[in-house]
Amino acid sequence: MPVIDFVTDEENLTMTVTAEFAAPVERVWAAYSDPRQLERFWGPPGWPATFTTWEHTPGGKAQYTMNGPRGEKSTGTWEFLAIDAPHRFEVLDAFANEDGTPMEGFPSMRMTFEFTPAGDSTRMSSTTYFDSLEALEQTVAMGAIEGTKMAMAQIDAVLQDLRDYAQGKGTRVELLDDTHVRITRLIDGPRDLVWRAHHDPDLVRQWMLGPDGWEMTECIAATEVGQSYRNSWAPVGDTPGEPFGFEGEVLLFDAPRRAVTTERMQGMPVETLNDLNLYEEDGATLVTVLIEYPDKETRDMILATGMADGMEASYARLESAVLTPER
Repeated sequence: MPVIDFVTDEENLTMTVTAEFAAPVERVWAAYSDPRQLERFWGPPGWPATFTTWEHTPGGKAQYTMNGPRGEKSTGTWEFLAIDAPHRFEVLDAFANEDGTPMEGFPSMRMTFEFTPAGDSTRMSSTTYFDSLEALEQTVAMGAIEGTKMAMAQIDAVLQDLRDYAQGKGTRVELLDDTHVRITRLIDGPRDLVWRAHHDPDLVRQWMLGPDGWEMTECIAATEVGQSYRNSWAPVGDTPGEPFGFEGEVLLFDAPRRAVTTERMQGMPVETLNDLNLYEEDGATLVTVLIEYPDKETRDMILATGMADGMEASYARLESAVLTPER
């Protein structure tokens, strides 16, 4: 976890986060000064940011929108007050409407970012200055501490070459908190093909089978918001187990980058939220699935079924049986 300290100072009306990144100062600076890299970690998991304006010069403006899994939007603006590459920059951060105008009743905050060498790593210190104790408390109550920690945990995938970061490491499961799990897997293939393999029923049937000995008996795809999908499996021959399936609805569909769906086992009331994101670099695609569970008990119960092993078997089949012939 890159965040190593988080301090709120009610007397001086500041909030300071300290993080350490396994990369030199120049590489970390590049991540913070390139909007395409910055938007990969500025928003917390489930709320990725998109920067629509970027004027990286003193007096310039930046505007970003974080997009929630159910279509929620949270927009903010930066005014760059000072830039001293690659060591420091300062912005005035404000909550904004979608057109970039400041939102009434929400605080504006001056933020400083400082980057210093720490051996082979970089120490980043970011301090936010508030006009009042009420503004500080309001920001903390909105989840700034938790959101910042979760956002910073995404930066390792940005600072490293994608293949160095994930190739050969299989399906990885990270417990973000009691109800959120992030699953990542690098697929050796371009994003468009990986996206199609997730949403074309003919392709889905070829790889989304879990361990050997199972077949997909039903695959009803959904590619528009509001549509319902349904997938079912059954054991083949002497394979132990009982038929089962999942179904749900599409909440967000942004091809070929992101799809958010609900998911529940057929005949069961428990529902999860599945947020699929695809990112391509150098011909490989990082598949990230953020799963939101209703509670810790449900999370632990589902993970204990061997879900991750089944996903790894499916992803390996995706590369060998689907993507290789396609290419």
